[in-house]
Amino acid sequence: MINYTIMAVVLVYFIIVIGVGYFYYHRSSNLSDYILGGRTLNPYVTALSAQASDMSSWLLMGLPGAIYAAGLGEVWIGIGLAIGSYAAWLLIAKRLRVYTEVSKNSLTLSSFFSNRFRDEKGFLRDVSAIIILVFFTIYVASGFVGAGKVFTIILGLEESDKNIAIIVAALVIVAYTFLGGFKAVCWTDLLQGMLMVVALVVVPIAAVFTMGGWGEVTSNWDEVSIEVAHFTDLFYDGGAPLTVITIVSLLAWGLGYFGMPHIVVRYTAIKNPNDLKIARRVATIWIVICLACACLVGLIGRAWAHSQGIETDFTGTAKETIFIAMAGAMFATAIAGIIYAAILAAVMSTADSQLLVASSAISNDLYKRFKKKEPGLDDKQLMWLSRIVVAVIAVIAAAMALSGNNSIMDLVSYAWAGFGAAFGPLVITALFWKRANAKGALAGMLVGFATVILWNTFLISGGIIGAGEYCLYNTQLYELVPGFVFSLLTIIGVSLLTEEPSKEIVDEFETYEEEMEKLASE
Repeated sequence: MINYTIMAVVLVYFIIVIGVGYFYYHRSSNLSDYILGGRTLNPYVTALSAQASDMSSWLLMGLPGAIYAAGLGEVWIGIGLAIGSYAAWLLIAKRLRVYTEVSKNSLTLSSFFSNRFRDEKGFLRDVSAIIILVFFTIYVASGFVGAGKVFTIILGLEESDKNIAIIVAALVIVAYTFLGGFKAVCWTDLLQGMLMVVALVVVPIAAVFTMGGWGEVTSNWDEVSIEVAHFTDLFYDGGAPLTVITIVSLLAWGLGYFGMPHIVVRYTAIKNPNDLKIARRVATIWIVICLACACLVGLIGRAWAHSQGIETDFTGTAKETIFIAMAGAMFATAIAGIIYAAILAAVMSTADSQLLVASSAISNDLYKRFKKKEPGLDDKQLMWLSRIVVAVIAVIAAAMALSGNNSIMDLVSYAWAGFGAAFGPLVITALFWKRANAKGALAGMLVGFATVILWNTFLISGGIIGAGEYCLYNTQLYELVPGFVFSLLTIIGVSLLTEEPSKEIVDEFETYEEEMEKLASE
């Protein structure tokens, strides 16, 4: 049964984000404005936009659901992400902002790779753009799955009718991304980031009070531990002791930050590179609070569900709705509506960014690579091409979301590994190693990409492709780890075995280092 108060609150939220998109519709005068905001963001928008676009429905649904089902051992993912996020802000944010501008004002990660290594044949641009399209389509599909679960509850639909919810969510996300581009996405992400942190802080606190205090929470955990042994032990997962391989796999999620296109693009959009220090501090505070509270939602949520006698309602992928159930049960309908909007914000703040980066891979990278005639499309026409691509990718992602029953966690894990392994080592070597060349870059990217797909398919049980049907041996090692390592070794090895970079590349690298030194002295 539809709750019209909740629907009204969510509708107001939708009107606001679409309104932001319309506001920036007439303020994007060229392709740089549409896909990078003209490099004019302030540090606070940069920080919250980067983090909100990072933490999708995975934060409010996937992570709490994993902890709800398996216990505190899943917290290692959050620890790895917090460390990885801080490291990326500290090590590559300013460097990438400076180098992308020095290297022919590169607007996308694909164009940066191509310009940085003077890849005249365009192989780096082509392969990276294709990788972006493949993994972002999967990533956006995970967002639509999350939005569908929220809408199913809000609209009072049966689980079998969730397809309607997925379609509604896709339409709203596409609407404001289609209209406003990068600035609309960043400013809506700012709003959505604030909504997310408030919801994540309020819900576990309210649950403790609802249950009668912390003593009741721990008492219920004792009973839960009979079903899931060592539920609150950091070194147990699903009742079994964590192995070193498992802990390494969970911590390794942090490596993904070095190659995530929709996150690193925020670093390049800030107006003043030195303001990235402020952005780093804001982003770190935000992510630590949000990850800690998301973990508490899973832990306290299990105690709450046990105390209510509804534990069995959250099995399988339904465990990812524990946050939604807690909000709906503990708050007045208007407040619950705001919290539901926060969950939708988590979904939308990531999906919009991914759609925009994926569209730029075609409009700024593949189109310019394969256009046959000069002058080709002008900037306004390229903006419209980007908008059309946003819609097309959304349709494909929605079709994937409608056709399968993959969990949010599985989809995000796969896409995260794909980007982290294909792009992370290349970003690091491009920024820190003058000797890296185009052949090493291309080989490393392909090895990282292929390793993730092959490892997930044949060396992990329950992989995305075939759901583990093709698994030859279960290594239990997250595919991002071998993908990242093999990619990095390949870049180094192939670069050393082939010719040195040209004088033009070396001179540009030295110009970039000089710019970094100037900024350090300011």
